[in-house]
Amino acid sequence: MENEKPEPFDYEKAKQKVKEQFRSGKSLFSKDGAFGPLLQDMLNSILEGEIDGHLDDLERESGNRKNGKGKKQLKTSSGTIEVTTPRDRSGNFEPEIVKKRETILAESLEEKILGLYSLGTSLRDISAHIKETYDTDISAGTLSSITDKIIPLVKEWQQRPLEALYCIVWLDAMFYKVKEEGRTQTRCVYNILGINPEGNKEVLGMYVSHSEGANFWLGVINDLKQRGVEDILIACIDNLKGFDEAIRTIYPDTEVQTCVVHQIRNSLKYVASKDQKLFMKELKPVYRAATEPEAVDELARLKDKWEKKYPMVIGSWERNWPKLSTYFKYPPGIRKLIYTTNTIEGYHRQIRKVTKNKGVFPSDMALLKLIYLATERVARKWTVPLQGWAVSASQLKIIFGTRMKTDL
Repeated sequence: MENEKPEPFDYEKAKQKVKEQFRSGKSLFSKDGAFGPLLQDMLNSILEGEIDGHLDDLERESGNRKNGKGKKQLKTSSGTIEVTTPRDRSGNFEPEIVKKRETILAESLEEKILGLYSLGTSLRDISAHIKETYDTDISAGTLSSITDKIIPLVKEWQQRPLEALYCIVWLDAMFYKVKEEGRTQTRCVYNILGINPEGNKEVLGMYVSHSEGANFWLGVINDLKQRGVEDILIACIDNLKGFDEAIRTIYPDTEVQTCVVHQIRNSLKYVASKDQKLFMKELKPVYRAATEPEAVDELARLKDKWEKKYPMVIGSWERNWPKLSTYFKYPPGIRKLIYTTNTIEGYHRQIRKVTKNKGVFPSDMALLKLIYLATERVARKWTVPLQGWAVSASQLKIIFGTRMKTDL
């Protein structure tokens, strides 16, 4: 038995088979194509080489020898082939090219499944894809078990240590539907996106809650503190009541900027449609002013004209002005980054491309799994600092002094 060996893989013979297949006009990858037999010959030859390498002098001195072969059917994208796996007496031979108990040959099939899942592909569609590609059935339960392998990674990622300083942090929420005890419930997914001193973007965390509120944000911000964040220079938020107080409870020195775009959207809800175009034209000089004194003058003009008709809208701008006007303290490059939460909303748009076809998630963890995988995919593109960050970092160093810890 030990002397039985498959013939070494003959590349010249393989090339000839390929030529003949082309001449016949048949596909190399069809059921009866040449690729299947070639692959089978190649795998058997490699397996034989693997066990020869495994049975080195040390193994043979210990008494280990070849101990026959096993045969198994292996599903491939070119059909089913039969491979013969050599065995050793000690039973410690672990083939690499076709692993023990592997019945589907795919370059990390689980990675392919997770890749499809991270793109928002449903388990049903993934199962159909595997069936079409490998002619094998994978149940929804098996696919769910594979995607569940992400759960420890999600939890580890949520608890990972963070850097001591983030220069700018954006905080915002997305809303989804989740099944709970047979009923559809609304969930808020709280996301925090930060810029570190080197200018690189990083999602610091995502948290699921039943509703958006300042009390929950207080817990979220405290979690950042527990995970190592000692300081945040500027926090950009929506206009949720009590949000800024929650931040300052944990980080009292953090500058808070309420999103101007959120304020504009909320204002327009209370302005009649016939007045919106003119109101917006006269509002722009307020938030686009070069300095805060100029902005205050423009706000006064806006008040004189519109307060009687829309007192609630004007009152909102006046009450929120201390949080809306923070960005006027900074140079144009930093101002552009912080006057709106567009940076995190851009991240949210990319996540929604993946989640948009999911009407209702079966659980909170199913929601987190998909957002985590989608985030991992998005973050692969965040390999370089923000454009113009070197200048912004220098300016932040001047403004914040020793709090801005950089190598500049």
